[in-house]
Amino acid sequence: MPNILIIDDEEAFRSITALTLRRRGFDTCEAGDGGAGAEVARRQLPDLVLCDLHMDGCDGYSTLETLRQDPATATIPFILMTGMNDTTVMRRGMDLGADDFLEKPFKPDQLITAVNTRLQKQQVLRGVAEKKLTDLRANLTLALPHELITPLNGIIGPAQLLSSDAASLSTEEVAEFGRMILESAERLHRTVENFLVYARLELQAATPDAQSALCRERTEGVRALLQARAAQLASDSGRADDLRLEVAEARVAMSAELFTKLADELLGNAFKFSPNGSAVRVSSAVTGERYTLVIADGGCGMTPEQLSFLGAGVQFNRGVNEQQGAGLGLSIARRIAELHGGSLAIESQAGQGTTVRVRLPLA
Repeated sequence: MPNILIIDDEEAFRSITALTLRRRGFDTCEAGDGGAGAEVARRQLPDLVLCDLHMDGCDGYSTLETLRQDPATATIPFILMTGMNDTTVMRRGMDLGADDFLEKPFKPDQLITAVNTRLQKQQVLRGVAEKKLTDLRANLTLALPHELITPLNGIIGPAQLLSSDAASLSTEEVAEFGRMILESAERLHRTVENFLVYARLELQAATPDAQSALCRERTEGVRALLQARAAQLASDSGRADDLRLEVAEARVAMSAELFTKLADELLGNAFKFSPNGSAVRVSSAVTGERYTLVIADGGCGMTPEQLSFLGAGVQFNRGVNEQQGAGLGLSIARRIAELHGGSLAIESQAGQGTTVRVRLPLA
């Protein structure tokens, strides 16, 4: 049965609340103040915390903040109990991460309804997270072997011919085999690099100090960097005439390495999933303390259902679109933006194209 932690400095109220919950089939544990409650939470990892707002010493706000800062307890549903029906009090609690409020005194049915509602919501969120993890594993399992073996075959085959028949090959044939080997090696390098970048970003996301260090980095001369990368990728795709650039100068709170990676992934997708002769528009602007980058194409686009399932390793219509890569590019770009206090939003319509809008903090 779900285990509920009750934190309250009034022993009689704590006991009655615990008895009410046990009669409805819940397990309970108790603590008489916020400090002790935080220790119980770390030790027992309850399914939900009921915490009084006003307590001597460590109050409900401090207890909530402590639990939210600890990865082991950060996602435990937390309900604040208070005798004050004050929107300011509630707003502060919500800002700190409270999931709900119970106004004292409350009836048993109100308590049980609040607890069940929070537990059900947590179960839904857990199910969504587990599905995303399962989908990620499945997508990577399908994509990774192909993305490693295909370029390896492109290296091994020509290399074998060069090794066994070099004397009978013309200079032009040797050069062609060398080109094939180089292209396959570059593709393999991109695949491995993306997996390493994605893994590094996830590790940094789980480490507050590393995340703070990321936000202290700076990229100067964003306009020139974007112009150079867009022109290079357009040329590599044979789409130089399709590029439309209108970018502003800025200084963003991000390393040049990660800003370049973000831009490359989004620009690469725009050229990859739009036909020759259709415009790829790259624009940016500075508004207040934010830098906004917009990349729009007139390509195949995505349906609302496909947009809802976007994630690491996800690809759609791979056979039709002849995709290369492991489907990590968009996830990498989004993670880079989020880790720096920014955001990435996608607007897309099937058959009409996709617009990606990235907002980043200025340095």
